[in-house]
Amino acid sequence: MLVARDVEVRAGARLLLEHASFQVAAGDKIGLVGRNGAGKTTLTKILSGEGQPAAGLVTRSGEVGYLPQDPRTGDLDVLAKDRILSARGLDAVVARLRRAELAMGDADESVRDEAMAAYGRAEAQLAAAGGYAAEAEAARIASNLGLADRILHQQLRTLSGGQRRRVELARILFSGADTLLLDEPTNHLDADSIVWLRSFLQGYPGGLMLISHDTGLLQSTVNKVFHLDANRSELDIYAMDWKRYLQQRETDEKRRRRERQNAERKADQLMTQADRMRAKATKATAAQNMAKRAERLLAGLEAERAHDRVAKIRFPDPAPCGKTPLTAADLSKSYGSLEVFTGVDLAIDRGSQVVILGLNGAGKTTLLRILAGVEPSDTGDVTAGHGLRLGYYAQEHETLDVTRSVLENMKTAAPALNETEVRKVLGSFLFSGDEVDKPARVLSGGEKTRLALAKLVVSSANVLLLDEPTNNLDPASRAEVLEAIRTYAGAVVLVTHDEGAVDALDPDRVLLLPDGVEDLWNPEYADLISLA
Repeated sequence: MLVARDVEVRAGARLLLEHASFQVAAGDKIGLVGRNGAGKTTLTKILSGEGQPAAGLVTRSGEVGYLPQDPRTGDLDVLAKDRILSARGLDAVVARLRRAELAMGDADESVRDEAMAAYGRAEAQLAAAGGYAAEAEAARIASNLGLADRILHQQLRTLSGGQRRRVELARILFSGADTLLLDEPTNHLDADSIVWLRSFLQGYPGGLMLISHDTGLLQSTVNKVFHLDANRSELDIYAMDWKRYLQQRETDEKRRRRERQNAERKADQLMTQADRMRAKATKATAAQNMAKRAERLLAGLEAERAHDRVAKIRFPDPAPCGKTPLTAADLSKSYGSLEVFTGVDLAIDRGSQVVILGLNGAGKTTLLRILAGVEPSDTGDVTAGHGLRLGYYAQEHETLDVTRSVLENMKTAAPALNETEVRKVLGSFLFSGDEVDKPARVLSGGEKTRLALAKLVVSSANVLLLDEPTNNLDPASRAEVLEAIRTYAGAVVLVTHDEGAVDALDPDRVLLLPDGVEDLWNPEYADLISLA
């Protein structure tokens, strides 16, 4: 169980939440919602113990399993299977079993005897922790999240970012923690895995707090909704399911607007009367008291909820370039003995739209990184054509320097702009005042997305490489990104699970990985998007 008492959350000097008290008990399935940047990710970090509140107290009883938006997988040399088993400490036990098995084949009898004893001790520990059934459970969870057995026997460093995130999700679900805190758990999951995750969370006996822009997941899972209102810095608690929450939230907003209007009308009447009375010296004190009543009336009411601001996203007018600004020939990539793809050829013509499709782990992100010059290929070449200006959006925000501030990141991306011009662009992406001085490492997933997109806007790129550009965005911000894709005049190479993003792009070609087959786009390929 988690209990928060009078918690205050801040991002630098900005107040995100104050005087919040609540609990997450067994059987609670809570959807934590609010606009991007409202503080949802910051709050879950505090609840998990990875951050501290500015004021108040969080107490935890039992184990807490926390999936952040940008999971840290630790040692990249470990096998994916062992990373999942580590949630219950089974990785070390299994490793001792493996060492003992090898030693039992030693020619020295004393070594064999010691190995057999060590094997027995390790096997007893394994049995105490659930035995081989626990290993089977871990494998079953991994399989349902789209992690094939061959992936489980690979080192984490050989996996794509999406695969590593699914390993972390499998690890958290396998942990059996008393409370789960999941920040955007459906990122990088295909449609079948999302259906399975919904069922798993429905039957989960512990406490759950969930941040997600997947309304289907929220609707099928949560029995409470916590709305973090960024304008009022308050947490509104609704002990009801998602559908009833939407109805009640709208009713509450109408009530607040009505109360505000009535209060303003009454305050105007009081101020008008006070102004009239001030003209008479004998009524000056009464007039002053009346004015104070009007001020208290307004101050005592909840402020009318301002319309959530949305970043105004428009990709740049592309710089002039030749007919084919980017080409790739005979690209291949392997990690150790694992061949990701081979013999990939691609020519990006001026203004062309290409979508890359393939199952998770087929190498989509890796191919974009190679095209962007971030990662080398094993064979083949990437050639820049006349006038190429490349803009790369990385799904894990590797293009951001997390040691630098928001403002410094933008200055690096747009050296020709002065600070006033840079601040103006950042303002259109909802970074203003002291927010531009925050280091990028403390930004939420949605804020990192906005900053990465802002860097693209000032790039004058004529070829955009976009890797899951709608992840971590609320519906309004996602709509802005889709419109930016729809209206961009340059060339786009897109990797996405979002069918709306493909519709916005209206691709003329599709590249299928890992085979590298290129074809003209037709609607039949749409069925592959959610599987990608």
